[in-house]
Amino acid sequence: MTFKDLGIIEPILKALNDAGYTNPTPIQEQAIPILLNREDLLGCAQTGTGKTAAFTIPIIQHLYNSKQDQKGRRKIKALIITPTRELAIQINDNITAYGRFTGLRNTVIFGGVKQGSQTNELKRGTDILVATPGRLLDLISQGFITLKDIKYFVLDEADQMLDMGFIHDIKKVIAKLPFKRQSLFFSATMPVSIVKLSSSILGNYKKVTIKPKQATAEKVDQAIYFVSKPNKLKLLTHILEANENSSVLVFSRTKHGSDKIVRQLGKAGIKSAAIHGNKSQNARQRALKSFKKGELNVLIATDIAARGIDVSDLSLVINYDLPNIPETYVHRIGRTGRAEASGIALSFCNTEEKEYLKDIQKLINQQIPVIEEHPFPLDENEEVVVAPKQTKNQRKKSARRKNSNQKPKESGAASANKPKKRRYYSGRRK
Repeated sequence: MTFKDLGIIEPILKALNDAGYTNPTPIQEQAIPILLNREDLLGCAQTGTGKTAAFTIPIIQHLYNSKQDQKGRRKIKALIITPTRELAIQINDNITAYGRFTGLRNTVIFGGVKQGSQTNELKRGTDILVATPGRLLDLISQGFITLKDIKYFVLDEADQMLDMGFIHDIKKVIAKLPFKRQSLFFSATMPVSIVKLSSSILGNYKKVTIKPKQATAEKVDQAIYFVSKPNKLKLLTHILEANENSSVLVFSRTKHGSDKIVRQLGKAGIKSAAIHGNKSQNARQRALKSFKKGELNVLIATDIAARGIDVSDLSLVINYDLPNIPETYVHRIGRTGRAEASGIALSFCNTEEKEYLKDIQKLINQQIPVIEEHPFPLDENEEVVVAPKQTKNQRKKSARRKNSNQKPKESGAASANKPKKRRYYSGRRK
């Protein structure tokens, strides 16, 4: 199956060929014919499956074919809403790449920066608008945007929209859209709230589902390290030093944790940067730009901020903290192993995270190989165990008992026998 077999027009085929696209991914193969037939679509797909191309290519083709009908200043005919600034920018960049030979114009708007440059672009006229909800509603209220001419509407990463509290903003936008339109709805998961929201957006729709295991299993080489929480940073430093020229994306569960990792890596002489919601838009964009250009090899990100990171040569993803939602693991490791490339995803797991690991393995229907031999193996006694509240005397007795049972420190000879650094894997798989 090729893109030409899907009925894609020559200007887009030329752009896809220049971008190195050869064969469509499963979601592209299934979704593009539906969308070219102007039907509504409900898509369940994770990051890394190629869904951005699946929904943007048909929109570009429809708009190109109807270009001759447009007179005067360009009007917004397609609207794509996404939860984060990074993802909005990435989608807009993809549209620019796919539509470079079509003469169409696309614009992206998002909050966190001054609106002047964005409103100037809107005044010039645009065919496709990519937006985050808050800035979109703000510019609508100021009269810079009207949605009365929208023919194609896309809601991307819907589950993240709800998690981030955008449900009311989305409903306000939907109320302003023309009734007659083609609507596309994408989400990684399908809880009841998402199904209910989709029913308010879509008409008589088709559904395409790409299962998580299809998106991750074969192309991403996965492995897990059991390591205590205090030793995670030491293990991370060890792996990064062994792969100093590799492009590495590290996931932290919290904003504070991301900043802490950057500080500690800096003390070890490893340059890195963090992107998360508390960082200014300019700081996030500078870090992401440096990472994409290869000027910065290590990027620390939270899950929300990582939406939109699309690096063609991403060598390695490291889950510093395992996510408590198994689908999030699929999103994370989908950052590597994209398109025809292979990828590597390593995860750190302490005692408290073992239940998360079970849920992840159940979701992807496979056992993640364990790296047994590494410099910082998990010592269960180091882990903090939440115990019932004790009285003052009980705490004193527990402390005395702990001190009497302490193991002697490891000798210098034992520490000298640490395994040598090896690329990515510092030990033997189970």
